[in-house]
Amino acid sequence: MGLDVKMVTGDHTDIAKEIAKEVDMDPNILPASSFIDAPDDKAGDMAERADGFAEVFPEHKFRIVKLLQDRGHIVGMTGDGVNDAPALKKADAGIAVEGSTDAAKSAADIVLTRPGLSVIVDAIIESRKIFQRMINYSIYRISETFRVLIFVTISILIFQFYPITALMIVLLALLNDLPILTIAFDNVRFSAKPEKWDMRIIILVGSYLGAIGVAQSLVIMYIGLEVFHLNLSVLQSYIYLVLSVGGHLVLLAARTKGPFWSVRPAPRLLWAIILTQLTATILVLFGILLPQLDPIYVAFIWGQGLLTFLIVDSTKVMLYKYLIKKGLVGKGISDPESIGKEGKRPVAADVAER
Repeated sequence: MGLDVKMVTGDHTDIAKEIAKEVDMDPNILPASSFIDAPDDKAGDMAERADGFAEVFPEHKFRIVKLLQDRGHIVGMTGDGVNDAPALKKADAGIAVEGSTDAAKSAADIVLTRPGLSVIVDAIIESRKIFQRMINYSIYRISETFRVLIFVTISILIFQFYPITALMIVLLALLNDLPILTIAFDNVRFSAKPEKWDMRIIILVGSYLGAIGVAQSLVIMYIGLEVFHLNLSVLQSYIYLVLSVGGHLVLLAARTKGPFWSVRPAPRLLWAIILTQLTATILVLFGILLPQLDPIYVAFIWGQGLLTFLIVDSTKVMLYKYLIKKGLVGKGISDPESIGKEGKRPVAADVAER
């Protein structure tokens, strides 16, 4: 899974080896004297190959962390004492265990409040879930901003009219953005391996979804003008509902790399989408605050919106498969073998002290 646990302790080497056996670690524990005077290249090799080090001092812990970082590893360090503070500060993720000194807590990124190290696993899982939700939100926000801004700009410059009023913009912001808050509680599958930001992929996928949204909105507006022959005020209500419905359907597609049903939406998110879109539909259907729209047009908007959503979701999956095939994006949640599951949880940290 790309993670490794190493023991770094000030105890005697023999004691460290016995402890390693008790916790099912390989007893390949080296004394600090084996790398103290070694050059960085040799010491780095030992730091990678060894399962731990014994008889170490604070400066040795710091060097071990640095050696691993210089080799491109993301290093986590656990500790509880003042002598651990330098290494905790240097590590990518410093973790102060329960009962740590104030110095260790100040130097650490995470402070555990319960005994034991098992909670580190929970922290890693939760952080990867949060990271996945942030990616999903970013893709949605880029696609929706792209869609609304480009569509409105084209409508004004080419068709010479404002597709939505100021009140409609406010309603879009309120009814579309409120459910976005619930994405913080959305169901996601955490990756079995660490993830990192790749703005190229996020912008690419977001722009792709947004571009389809622009094309869809322009086609639907053309139908409203040339086929339904709607007057300006009714046309604006018509376009408002198109943007409102399409925005949340895109959210359902943006939150997964696989088909939208591959990860079930959290009840809070799903109900927020249903209630806000029901509100938007009622506003135009009964002419509340906005010009009234005939039920047949409302049905048409919902029908084409759902059809477009299915097409967008299918092509999104194809896009991700292409990016995965080209090696531009990791398999992530679209690959069952790389999904974090019960019994296949990530290891707590790269460097652990006992």
